[in-house]
Amino acid sequence: MRAVDIIEKKKQGYTLTKEEIEFFINGYMEGFIEDYQMSAWLMAVCFQGLSFDETAYLTECFINSGDKLDFSDFNVHIADKHSTGGVGDKVTLVLIPLLASLGVACAKLSGRGLGMTGGTIDKLESIKGFNCALSEDDFKNQIRKINAAISSQTPNLVPADGKIYALRDVTATVDNMSLICASVVSKKIASGADIIVLDVKYGSGAFIKTKEEARILADLMIETGARLNKKIDAVISAMEQPLGNCVGNSLEVMEAIEFLKGKMAPDLYEITVEIAARTLMLANLVTDYDMAKNYIDDAIMSGRALNKLSEIIEAQGGDKNVINDYSLFEIGHNTYEIKAEMGGYISRLNALDIAHSCKLLGAGRDKKSDKIDFGAGCVLNKKEGDLVKHNETLATLYFNNVSKERLDEAINYAKSAYSITLDRVEKHSVVADI
Repeated sequence: MRAVDIIEKKKQGYTLTKEEIEFFINGYMEGFIEDYQMSAWLMAVCFQGLSFDETAYLTECFINSGDKLDFSDFNVHIADKHSTGGVGDKVTLVLIPLLASLGVACAKLSGRGLGMTGGTIDKLESIKGFNCALSEDDFKNQIRKINAAISSQTPNLVPADGKIYALRDVTATVDNMSLICASVVSKKIASGADIIVLDVKYGSGAFIKTKEEARILADLMIETGARLNKKIDAVISAMEQPLGNCVGNSLEVMEAIEFLKGKMAPDLYEITVEIAARTLMLANLVTDYDMAKNYIDDAIMSGRALNKLSEIIEAQGGDKNVINDYSLFEIGHNTYEIKAEMGGYISRLNALDIAHSCKLLGAGRDKKSDKIDFGAGCVLNKKEGDLVKHNETLATLYFNNVSKERLDEAINYAKSAYSITLDRVEKHSVVADI
């Protein structure tokens, strides 16, 4: 086989065999297929697409390119969830301790955020001392001991995806459905889970912009999992406005703690319950959604889920006193309140504008080496459908050392995120489809 022939075949729109995809991916990892050849192939894929079979072959190549976590000796279901990403998405922070408190073993490998706000690992590292770099043995032992662990992905897990994603990021080839699917599903399968629930988000604050596109991606990931003997469920959720009331690393962890104390933003509660219920049903711990919801509510209101979060923090070296003492978090020393310019109802709260604002304040990064300000972010006082009076506070920005130019730009983004109308506005469900 020759790399140029495989590139040409895909450029012409023909279907590649499993052997051809294996040759191309393995050749790239071994160094005899060059970056420019992989770039050409990725662009051909973006124009011509991949079939269900090709997507499954690519996913399998990614899985086989590195280590795979093995939980076969646990004799219990291992659960994992993945979100395609959104603004204020702190579901993992509440879902993992919640499920673990209900007897579900959770093995969660997460990443850092590139872009507007931090990822799950960034958020957890806002807890002083929290260790996100667990070894494989420590990761498995912690799950065996307390039913849950959250760690950063190791370089040896699906390294082909990591190497190719770095190239996709700089060659405008990120937004192909099959490439996204192979990247997500390979990591979930390689991490050893046998129960996988995906949160596929769409809207202004998500990578995918429409519900129809989200459904296509969800179907593709479910089909790819089935071809690799893994059952995957998907929840499709809207990300037109930020999830919950806080955006920013420390602020989101604090909101997660409040959630587990029973003070829950309605949209965050809705999506968390949906994902948790799907997981409990797949684990055969409940027979239906209503039974699952009762279990979930009891775990929160009894304090068991909060206690499990405390156990996770302590097991991973963090200061569990943050549960009751928020002064232990880094919070921006400076604040700026966004005021309503008229009375009425919030007709729109644009998630992307809020994300831009928070990034300018220091909550996100452009490249992996950038330092995040854990204390930067935004607290949303009003959301879609809420009644607001003239000059009432819509949102509060938190920041530290930010130039006047960046602060002014952040303020303008936060102001532009809100639209107000005199007509009553219906509040929309965040869960759009299953």
